[in-house]
Amino acid sequence: MEGTTTETSKLQQLWELTAISDVTLSMVIMWVVIAVLFYLAVYKKYEPLLLIPIAFGALLANLPTEGLINQPHGDHPGGLYYYISLGVEYEIFPPLIFLGVGALTDFGPLIANPRTLLLGAAAQFGVFATFLGATIIGFSPQEAGAIGIIGGADGPTSIFLANKLAPHLLAPIAVAAYSYMALVPMLQPPIMRALTTEEERKIRMKSLREVTRLEKLIFAGMVTIVVILLVPAASALIGMLMLGNFLRESLVTERLTKAAQNELINVVTIFLGTSVGITMTGDAFLNASTLKILGLGVIAFGIATACGVLMAKLMNVFSKNKINPLIGSAGVSAVPMAARVSQVEGQRADPGNFLLMHAMGPNVAGVIGTAVVAGYFIAWYAG
Repeated sequence: MEGTTTETSKLQQLWELTAISDVTLSMVIMWVVIAVLFYLAVYKKYEPLLLIPIAFGALLANLPTEGLINQPHGDHPGGLYYYISLGVEYEIFPPLIFLGVGALTDFGPLIANPRTLLLGAAAQFGVFATFLGATIIGFSPQEAGAIGIIGGADGPTSIFLANKLAPHLLAPIAVAAYSYMALVPMLQPPIMRALTTEEERKIRMKSLREVTRLEKLIFAGMVTIVVILLVPAASALIGMLMLGNFLRESLVTERLTKAAQNELINVVTIFLGTSVGITMTGDAFLNASTLKILGLGVIAFGIATACGVLMAKLMNVFSKNKINPLIGSAGVSAVPMAARVSQVEGQRADPGNFLLMHAMGPNVAGVIGTAVVAGYFIAWYAG
């Protein structure tokens, strides 16, 4: 009898060493959500570079971990992600992503056809329309601004702004932003076809002129100066974006350019994604606000796409050199995926039509536009 008691005691001690009893229903539900994200990233290949780190970070957040996300107390240091997540909290990771994006981006198509800047600007109407809609259904102006920026289809900017204005909504906003960026090839084409005629989709645009290195360097410098003077709150994003682009176009900093394009952006992407995922606990994610944000995100993205197309059609009324309205949809800043969608839709109507480089103009304009809008929201509502 004494031996049986001893064995039971040992089993009890062994059970207490595990964390199985700490598993909750909300954790199990989040495992299902995480499995869906893994499926979309791995098998559907929807933004896997971000969705996989986000999903894995969420998995860690919904397990009874030790030494991972705990805050420091007394002489005991904080967990690993207590410190890594400071890169999001202190607004370090998103600007560093912009540094890499700038190093990867060719602004030549925008410089060669400056009027496409209007298409990138038109897409921002989706941001403001959703901002108004979010305030109407009960979100505060700060929350509405963070939600509305989803329409810009720019993940780092969405994270940057959410951290500034509504950090408690960071997880659903980030997931919505990156999910809809990944779904660009599915979400945009129906809107593009509904708003254009067969003849408009067949419009062939004149070849873009070659842009010199000096023009690109001047452009990077001028955008930095003008935007920061007009919207100081966008300094971190625009400054890093144009620094990366200046490194690229100078042609004398190959090592730095390659580091920004590869090692830096890759490492920061891992840390940024997992830091966002760590905030996706069941209590923070499984609520009505998350469903509202996901719904508003679709609306934001749809309006942004539609406004870009409609702006191109409006410009054609006053222009001799017609713009194919399909490139207007690339005004959202999902680079270069949105531009590729314009190309695919254009070739579906006319296999000999090549719109990719033309679509890159509004596409990169959208990156700048979304950063500027985020700066305005910060200036008006932060603090």
